[in-house]
Amino acid sequence: MFCTHFLRLLSFKLFALLMLLLIILFSFYMYINLKLHTSHLMANVIASANRTSDLIKKSTRYSMLKNQKEDVDQIITTLGNLQGVDGIRIYNKKGLIMFSGRKEETGEAVDMKAEACYVCHSEKIPKKTLPSINRTRIFYSQKGYRVLGLINPIDNEPDCSNASCHAHPASIKVLGVLDVKMSLAQVDRNIRESENKMIFFAVLFILTVGIVSGVFIWFMVHNPVKKLTIGTQEISKGNLDYQIDVKSKDEIGQLAKSFAYMMQELKKAYEEITNWSKTLEKRVKEKSEELERTQAHIVRVEKMASLGKLSATVAHEINNPLGGILTYTKLLIKKLEKLNIQGYDESIIKFLKIIENESKRCGRIVKDLLVFAKSSSVNFQQENLKNVVEKSLLLVNHHLEIKNVKVEKIMPDADLTIVCDTNQIQQALIALFINSVEAMPNGGTLRIELIPETGKNLIQIKISDTGVGIKEDIIPNIFEPFFTTKKDGSGLGLGLSVGYGIIKKHEGDIAVDSKINEGTTFTIILPTDLPKGEQKVVE
Repeated sequence: MFCTHFLRLLSFKLFALLMLLLIILFSFYMYINLKLHTSHLMANVIASANRTSDLIKKSTRYSMLKNQKEDVDQIITTLGNLQGVDGIRIYNKKGLIMFSGRKEETGEAVDMKAEACYVCHSEKIPKKTLPSINRTRIFYSQKGYRVLGLINPIDNEPDCSNASCHAHPASIKVLGVLDVKMSLAQVDRNIRESENKMIFFAVLFILTVGIVSGVFIWFMVHNPVKKLTIGTQEISKGNLDYQIDVKSKDEIGQLAKSFAYMMQELKKAYEEITNWSKTLEKRVKEKSEELERTQAHIVRVEKMASLGKLSATVAHEINNPLGGILTYTKLLIKKLEKLNIQGYDESIIKFLKIIENESKRCGRIVKDLLVFAKSSSVNFQQENLKNVVEKSLLLVNHHLEIKNVKVEKIMPDADLTIVCDTNQIQQALIALFINSVEAMPNGGTLRIELIPETGKNLIQIKISDTGVGIKEDIIPNIFEPFFTTKKDGSGLGLGLSVGYGIIKKHEGDIAVDSKINEGTTFTIILPTDLPKGEQKVVE
């Protein structure tokens, strides 16, 4: 199991490939080197054999010219006993051994097909000349070592054919052959020695390179890859906090950094999924509440539309009778005052005044109903919101003084120009101002703050008071028509509804934040870039 796992390692495969390449390269190098070395040694041996052969020919030339066979024999015997010389023979052209380093061979005839003779006598007519490359031969001696044989023809020189002692006809070109045999035992030993040394140093070098390469691959490849592998295993177990300790700046180091970044992203995504799972119930609840608010808003809009139609009908039906009552009441009062009748009950005029005042109040109610129900057009024009706020405050200034309410204004120097229907925005602000003032019966502070949101093309209007506040359970109902918290019946409950409708006509929004006995803040958000001109608004 361990061997199988080890063989699958990337580091082992790299190491095995490197060692295989080293072995192949060094084997090829040794083969070429040994071939060259062997060729060089053989060339030296052949050169030595040629020199020896030439030396013998020159040493025996004079003795042969004088036919001094004893001297020739002595020279052959002496040179034949030299180290490295395996034998020296001189053949005549008939194959008879004339001289030899071994006395017992002298006078023997050799087979013309022997290795020394066959080169020249392979054909019917013996060759008169022989190329240098064909003069050498290598064979194994009876003792088992290799021998280099060199044949050197003895030409019939003019001195030989003119000699008085043993003249040879000039027509004979070759008198015989000098055969020198050099032992290759020492050469073979040198080759084997060189081969063994080469193998030793090659193995030593391969082992050294292998150890260094193995250590390098182990620390630079195996360990980082192993750490990456452990990292992937830790991730598969869900351990996203595991840190990979790879500090190298190479490709593996970059891979480790990318892997660490991936782990961080996975951890972040996992935490987001976990948090999402934990807060899913809360999110569902929030969405449900948002849907409920949207549904309530739709119901409120439908209710306002229905009430608008009903209010318009009722207002038109009541307005004419009220006008008649008010007119005749004023007429009766004037006539009674002109007649100046003594003894009539003054309470009659008092009652008529009450009828007049109540008729006027009913008239105002009818007027508010008509304004609420009216399908009107709005005229959007550029206007500085600061001016609209100032005019609205001016119209309720007397009301503020009576209630002992102080005004704080926070208006930045930035451009607060918006596109709106000035009269309607002013009407909505007045309704909110009056609502805030009436929430402070004992006086207080009315705070107005304008906040531009330049990047979003929006402006916030915050209207805050220090009044009694609004209960949380009735906040969703305060913009409904005819909803009021005044118990004395002094309010109709249309002011905030009308203001809400105006804000919606301007594609804005309004929000309420209130705390009991601390105060209420109305936040109006209006766009600044509505299209100019008169536009029909359908209720």
